[in-house]
Amino acid sequence: MKKTIKLVLALAALSIAPTSAHENHGHESFSAGEPGDPKKPARVIEIAMSEMNYEPSRIEVKRGEQIRFVLRNVGKEDHEFLLATTKENLAHAEVMKKHPHMEHDEPNGVRLAPNKTTEVLWKFSKAGTFEFSCLIPDHRDYGMVGRVTVK
Repeated sequence: MKKTIKLVLALAALSIAPTSAHENHGHESFSAGEPGDPKKPARVIEIAMSEMNYEPSRIEVKRGEQIRFVLRNVGKEDHEFLLATTKENLAHAEVMKKHPHMEHDEPNGVRLAPNKTTEVLWKFSKAGTFEFSCLIPDHRDYGMVGRVTVK
């Protein structure tokens, strides 16, 4: 009887886990730095998003620098900009396959409809190489990935 109860509890926990991962978009910390401070100066970098492409797709910043990303979707489909590590974006992409209409409106990422523009204000407080990618199913796989090198 105890084995049956343990098995039921384990299966119930597994069935809840993907839902929790999908719904829990709150981040206590971010791998690529932290949300920017709108009261402080920022360098502006414009990024055009089109079908499976970011332009520019490679960016260099200094550690501690604050960047105002001006994101323009010049494509015909929704696209995303999600700034994180490759490992985090790959894991999140798997969740997106199960929930393709998941909206991102977080400090480190957004989903943007065609012909729309928005901004992400970010302070790169950590050195390293990070990526921005579109996690809408298949977009990342078709090359919609960019890199930020923080020196």
